[in-house]
This record gives sequence, C-alpha cells and structure tokens, in this order.
Amino acid sequence: QVQLVESGGGLVQSGGSLRLSCAVSGFTLDQHHVGWYRQAPGKEREEVACISSSDDSTYYADSVEGRFTISRDNAKNTVYLQMNTLQPDDTAVYFCATDLSLECTVAAEEDYWGRGTQVTVSS
Repeated sequence: QVQLVESGGGLVQSGGSLRLSCAVSGFTLDQHHVGWYRQAPGKEREEVACISSSDDSTYYADSVEGRFTISRDNAKNTVYLQMNTLQPDDTAVYFCATDLSLECTVAAEEDYWGRGTQVTVSS
C-alpha cells in the first residue's frame, strides 16, 4: 500500500531552521514525484516545493524560493524539506503527497497524502 509519513515539525523562533522528512512506502522515489504542501488556518492549501523523478528537477513557491530546499534519498525512500530563515508566515501544517506520476503536479491531482506535521514559527 502507498503510504507517506511526515516528521520533523515543531516550534521554532523566527529566523530558525527545521528539516522535515517524508518517509514513503509502497512506491519508489526513482520513478515518482513527491510534493510538499502546507495549509494554515483560514488559508488555501499551497504547494511549497516538489521534486520530480526526471533528473531531480525541483519547483519552489515564490514565497519560499531561496529559503527552502527539497531533496530525496531514493535508497532510504525519504524526501526532505530543509527550511531556513523561517518566518511566522511559514506556520502551517506541512504535508507530502504524490499521485505516483513522474512529474510534479498540483494539489488537486495528488492522490496520496500524509497526515501532516505542524510547523509553528514564533516572532
């Protein structure tokens, strides 16, 4: 079965860093993309970053470009999201997701989601 489990969230002060992990099972990362999404109370779900199985191409939202880095370890079946220079606006529940396709897509097309990990950034 396909499963994604996020971890690494927590409380951090503004300017700090966190590294989120997405452990996947039921599929291999070498032929499937994984995206990171976040949702804050009262806000729409947004895509933060994505990594494709096509030459490890990546996508970042403008709001996190230069601060966040997505990566993967195919052997460990784990996708990471390194988050630096965190700001209060980054506070949200962070999810990883896939639809088992090779290329990155949008949230509405993703079929499999983790349950999320809470990231809270204090000012």
